[in-house]
Amino acid sequence: MIDALLNPAAIFEIAIFSMVIYALLKFFRGTRGATLIKGVIFLVVFCFVGFLYLAELGGLVHLKEVVKWLISGSTVALIVVFAPEIRRGIQKLAQSRILFPLFREQHSTVVIREIVEAISKLAKNRIGALIAIERDVGLNEYVDNAVKIESRLTSELLETIFYPGSALHDGAVIVRHDTIAAAGCLFPLSDDPDLAKSMGTRHRAAIGISEDTDAIVLIVSEETGKISLCTGGVLNPGYDAESLRVRLTELYLTEELEGETDSPPEASDSAPTSSGNGKAEETRIKREPKR
Repeated sequence: MIDALLNPAAIFEIAIFSMVIYALLKFFRGTRGATLIKGVIFLVVFCFVGFLYLAELGGLVHLKEVVKWLISGSTVALIVVFAPEIRRGIQKLAQSRILFPLFREQHSTVVIREIVEAISKLAKNRIGALIAIERDVGLNEYVDNAVKIESRLTSELLETIFYPGSALHDGAVIVRHDTIAAAGCLFPLSDDPDLAKSMGTRHRAAIGISEDTDAIVLIVSEETGKISLCTGGVLNPGYDAESLRVRLTELYLTEELEGETDSPPEASDSAPTSSGNGKAEETRIKREPKR
């Protein structure tokens, strides 16, 4: 047994399995599947493998065949159980530099100008807002279940949609190219167990949609008027008009792809969203309840 494990081929196989297991654990960390995978490991290692060993040791042929049948059939069950995580992994692969460096479209700077202008006014008046800017991964499933607008993007229209009392102000807006595709959109809430339990629904929805897609999500707190930007499941507060314009230009008009962690900007004293350092501000945003 020991001699077989010292074989170079065996060592190479063990290294491959170790890397695959490490990659899976890292991929599932912080997701709903993190708890499930522990149960799967216990079930496979301690139950199935244990039963196989006992069946082999005791010559229980029928038990051995049943366990083998259960192991082969469990593959389909695992695909069903981990379907959200598998979908997220495929989407991340689709966003990689390998597949999409030549297919990103050039977007108009008008989009950034109109969005920054609207966000600044909404923040100044402390009007809550949630805007998702579509990139490579389409948001059609959310557009289809919302109120389709398909109108040219203007700051005035965005301000009207989020004005308190309007029928669509509680939902999100999806921006596609230079048009407002839909309003009143409902995004999935993040399942990240590390998020503060007091975090508002608007911020959880922003993190949730940015975890599943490569969208750039902007949030305005209706309580404090703070502006936050979320990509790749990372929420960063503390933006003012100028820093937001710069960051949107980096994310939206260049070939930079999702997956890089944003750093919260140092907002100017005159900005309605600036207050202290980025880390302390992020903590306050995450603990801010939605009204």
